[in-house]
Amino acid sequence: MKQTIITRHKVGNIDTWLKGHQDRVNLFIPAVSGFRTFQDTVNPNSVLLVFEDADVEMLAAIINNPKNQVFKDKHTVLEPIVLSMQVNPK
Repeated sequence: MKQTIITRHKVGNIDTWLKGHQDRVNLFIPAVSGFRTFQDTVNPNSVLLVFEDADVEMLAAIINNPKNQVFKDKHTVLEPIVLSMQVNPK
């Protein structure tokens, strides 16, 4: 089932990370219809991505694929990368 997924993590350098936007588009487009990028108002090196119509399993596989570590290093991504999904209150 496709749904909205939020990821959050910190980066070593926000300017370097922002310059990598097109790499992120190319990397994630197989798993999502699009995404929006947010920056924390208190910590500028803390970012959040909102993925629309995400295939959760595919997105997690992309994020956790060791071959994509090169992108994390290039864009100063710091672990952990936390994925969150919507829940419905009972």
